[in-house]
Amino acid sequence: MEFNINNLIESGVVLAVGILLYTIVGYILKKGLFSKIDKKSKTPLLMFFSYIKYFYFIILILIILKINGIDVSAMLAGVGIASIIMGLAIQDVLRDIIRGISIISEGYFKLGDVVRYNDNTGIVLEIGIKTTKIKDLYTDNIVSIANRNIEKVEIVSGSIYLNIPMPYETSITEAEECINEIISKIKENSKVEDAMYKGVSELSDSSIDYKLFVKVDPRVILQARRDCLRVILLVMDKHNISVPYKQIDIHSK
Repeated sequence: MEFNINNLIESGVVLAVGILLYTIVGYILKKGLFSKIDKKSKTPLLMFFSYIKYFYFIILILIILKINGIDVSAMLAGVGIASIIMGLAIQDVLRDIIRGISIISEGYFKLGDVVRYNDNTGIVLEIGIKTTKIKDLYTDNIVSIANRNIEKVEIVSGSIYLNIPMPYETSITEAEECINEIISKIKENSKVEDAMYKGVSELSDSSIDYKLFVKVDPRVILQARRDCLRVILLVMDKHNISVPYKQIDIHSK
């Protein structure tokens, strides 16, 4: 090893130029190539460039080691290719890489899809060599998911099922007239793709529950659900139908 001021300066220049080139190429790809292709085609490309990124920085590190007097070729020859592969193939890391490839090849999900992982529901922002990043719809937090946990990820379809509880005193005819108006109002929402009445879903202790189906863009499913609930309350209030609540009968001797 021959560490001296000249080597350090040269290493710094190589590192700075390397990072600058990486930034410029990334910007060109993002603004040029990636902006002209659809999400389905963009996903495997991003995965490919994620692999390239790792190899690029490994080569950059080897160049810096070479500048500082380390015999890289001898080091690699001594360690051996098999040893390098075994060193990298840590169990979890290897599983992440394999599952990352599976995400693309088997089409689990793609960029822009809305997925649910544990308590997080978010939009897929990036599919990398080891992790998938999503933006949580509730908090806007960026959540990283190890690719090996792909089996725990659910794709959110954008289907909303709502139960509309109405008192037993309200006739089915009156209830369905109210529901038809609710559907009409819900369809006025630009977030809603479709809405339909599915029938009576349950005869509960204190109400008759009517099922409503609403189809929306998964990316706005939370706000769309809130909007639908607001419409339900407003229309029921207009028809003088109150939302039932559970009652407890107390019998005394």
